[in-house]
Amino acid sequence: MQQAMRERLIVGLDVPDLRQAKTIVATLGDTVSFYKIGYQLVFAGGLDFAKELVSAGKRVFLDMKLLDIDNTVASAVENILKTGVSMLTLHAYPKAMRAAVEAARGSDLCLLGVTVLTSMDEADLQEAGYHDAPEALVLKRAAQARAAGMGGIVASAAEARALRAIIGDDMALVTPGIRPAGSDKGDQKRVMTPADAIRAGASHLVVARPIIKAENPVAAAQSILYNMQSAGQALE
Repeated sequence: MQQAMRERLIVGLDVPDLRQAKTIVATLGDTVSFYKIGYQLVFAGGLDFAKELVSAGKRVFLDMKLLDIDNTVASAVENILKTGVSMLTLHAYPKAMRAAVEAARGSDLCLLGVTVLTSMDEADLQEAGYHDAPEALVLKRAAQARAAGMGGIVASAAEARALRAIIGDDMALVTPGIRPAGSDKGDQKRVMTPADAIRAGASHLVVARPIIKAENPVAAAQSILYNMQSAGQALE
């Protein structure tokens, strides 16, 4: 069970440079096997580091949130396939998702549709010109991701139960905005504890600050894994 949960915990390398990222990976050692690399690190040499992690036997979730014309999205996916990463995000717009799925066909790359950022609430969506409430827009985009043939979606764990009814059990449900009980929410507005996220149906949890900013990152990661494991055992 511990090993299974280890494969479901994704640590976000949300740091400004490779030196810090490499320190975190070295510190966590075998405790963590899956890492997220996003914009901040990508533009500081993160793509080459992703290849290094893959070569070292780690799995990588490349959080690029692609969105462009179909041909550009497809070309990007084709090049990303060469890095060996396990997961790639794009915004859950139907045309972009269909182009990405076609480009990745026959590969093991899990394409994830980003529904609504966990830092956004209803007021933020209205300001951006959307009329749907966050939950309604998440469910709509999840259905579109399933129809497009995506490997999974990214959404708040708060919507996980409702999402499973739409995407079924086979698609990945990756949930950022995970915060252990009593920890600071930071800029996240829709958050959930690790255990609650697992119970709600999340397949993977993305955790950054509660681990990488902890005094003892290994102990923080182990505590979260234990929390996840306890919830998983309760579901058996």
